[in-house]
Amino acid sequence: MIKPETLAFLTEVTENNNREWFALNKDRYETARADVISFIEVLIPLIAAAAPAYALETQAKKCLMRIYRDVRFSKNKDPYKNNYGISFKAKGDPGPEYYLHLQPGGNSFFAAGFWMPEAAHLKNIREEIDYNTSEFLDILSEKSFSNMFELSREDTLKKAPKGYDPEHPQIELLKLKSYIASFPIKDEELFKPTIVNHLKKAFAGAFPFVQFLRKAVVQ
Repeated sequence: MIKPETLAFLTEVTENNNREWFALNKDRYETARADVISFIEVLIPLIAAAAPAYALETQAKKCLMRIYRDVRFSKNKDPYKNNYGISFKAKGDPGPEYYLHLQPGGNSFFAAGFWMPEAAHLKNIREEIDYNTSEFLDILSEKSFSNMFELSREDTLKKAPKGYDPEHPQIELLKLKSYIASFPIKDEELFKPTIVNHLKKAFAGAFPFVQFLRKAVVQ
């Protein structure tokens, strides 16, 4: 579980997003970062048990994304993120991943899938869905998945992708540009020991979905 002080620190980063404040509170950043890494260390064996491609030896600190923003090409020049992003991705795997987003104010969530795959991978995923439609629909309707996750429909084409009939029965799935399933997490849920078991179920519930996408892109 996550300590309330960790999310409180992120709230203050949002309110004081400048290098001077961050320098004065560097010790609090290190404490919060250590808390998140400890949480990741608890989760790694759970995801390794659910997803065989994921290495038990994965270092927790390698899963945690940097809090420092790359502002070179952004209009937003805030130097720090207001969240902790945690990526659980198999080493050397170009395919899908699990992702845990920690952000105060009810903005935390857990996700699984493939965000913005490159053109060749996206083509492969669409072909896999087209060829094995019933398998994919079964995965989406499986209770261990559907009771927890919602498939994102936000990142989608306006028209049918090239080579597909606009009247295809699953055209809305084929029009997606990202294949992401997620569920929200309330702040108070992160503070309770039960969050570990909740995420354990999520790793297992999302595995067939992730595996289907991986099969499509990893030849």
